[in-house]
Amino acid sequence: MKTICVFGSSSEKIDRVYLDNAEQLGSALAQKGYDVVFGAGKYGVMGAVARGVKREGGKLIGISPDFFTELNVLDDGCTELILTPTMRKRKALMEDKADAFVVCPGGIGTFEEFFEVITLKQLQRHDKPIIILNDCGYYDPMLAMMRASVDERFMVRDINRLYTVAASIDEVFEQLENYIPFTYSKY
Repeated sequence: MKTICVFGSSSEKIDRVYLDNAEQLGSALAQKGYDVVFGAGKYGVMGAVARGVKREGGKLIGISPDFFTELNVLDDGCTELILTPTMRKRKALMEDKADAFVVCPGGIGTFEEFFEVITLKQLQRHDKPIIILNDCGYYDPMLAMMRASVDERFMVRDINRLYTVAASIDEVFEQLENYIPFTYSKY
């Protein structure tokens, strides 16, 4: 695995602990020689990851729909900045370039990115690691919802084996380094 896609919030209004942890994640990824692909934002968790990667001299691949250039929200320090015509193309390119996904705390955009990559994995379109970085238990309610969906038989239990949950940055790397692909047939 060479390139890790990091999903996360673009909000600056969140608790500082999430931003500090994201910056540490970016630094650690770069120190371990991983390239990072992300949504190219300069704010929030995305911006913090980017600052960490840049501080360590790592490769940072930003992918953004071109209309974000008008909003002045893009990180101008990306090693490579790729502009796409739509959000859909942005996600597809991020997914294609990634060897693994780390889902940091975020809002609706992050949720949507997570659910897309897990859906694609369920449909056997990839077998890449998907790791939820559950800082401060942020994702506990979503994980409970996933278990409830299984309990109510909207999803099969194996869906929850398509991703892992890490409580720390060290656990993220442990899971990356010890990843064993798991697939099942939904049908």
